[in-house]
Amino acid sequence: MIKNRLEAVQKTEQAHRQNIQKSVERRLQVARANGNESLVRQLEAELKHFS
Repeated sequence: MIKNRLEAVQKTEQAHRQNIQKSVERRLQVARANGNESLVRQLEAELKHFS
């Protein structure tokens, strides 16, 4: 039971990280399209954190 719960928690954490990364990548695309270099740098730094 504990093993199943641990696996569920790990899968949830992984899915959460992936969702955040996808969100940041979408925001990065928009920031680039709008020419917002300050936001681009911030989002690139955030993506490095998830790598």
